[in-house]
Amino acid sequence: MTHEDLTTLLDYHYWARDRALDAVERLTAEEFRRDLGNSFGSIRDTLVHLVFAEWFWCSRWEGATPEGQLTPDDFATVPDVRARWSEEERRVRAFLAGLGADGVDRVIDYVHRGRPTGSVFSHMLQQIVNHGSFHRGQVTTMLRQVGAEPPRSQDLIAFYRRRG
Repeated sequence: MTHEDLTTLLDYHYWARDRALDAVERLTAEEFRRDLGNSFGSIRDTLVHLVFAEWFWCSRWEGATPEGQLTPDDFATVPDVRARWSEEERRVRAFLAGLGADGVDRVIDYVHRGRPTGSVFSHMLQQIVNHGSFHRGQVTTMLRQVGAEPPRSQDLIAFYRRRG
């Protein structure tokens, strides 16, 4: 993938994120935190997992071996999640911009489960977008479970149509 392709994927990812968060903001605090038996329990916990994943991957790109987790209890409200996720968005976009067109195929070394490994940057960034799509789908289902309106379409084709 080209630098431009990856930038477009990130644009889509954060556009879809914002649509999901807009829908989640209409929930009560109880609905936001209610354990619905999903992969990460609640809508809040699922969203915090997504923020954590971006922090984790970006930390690897920056040469760190991330440790620990983000704690869902540190995110009492949707604006708390949105603010932290916006910080991670800035980090991810800055890293991509810093790589330039020739850097997207660079292999980045990191430690995975105690073992040295490496992955192509563009593959890792695509993983973030794909991972986000999967869990946003879960959030959409959980919104329906609590009787809330789902987000407006988060389909990639809807994003492209909006862009013109």
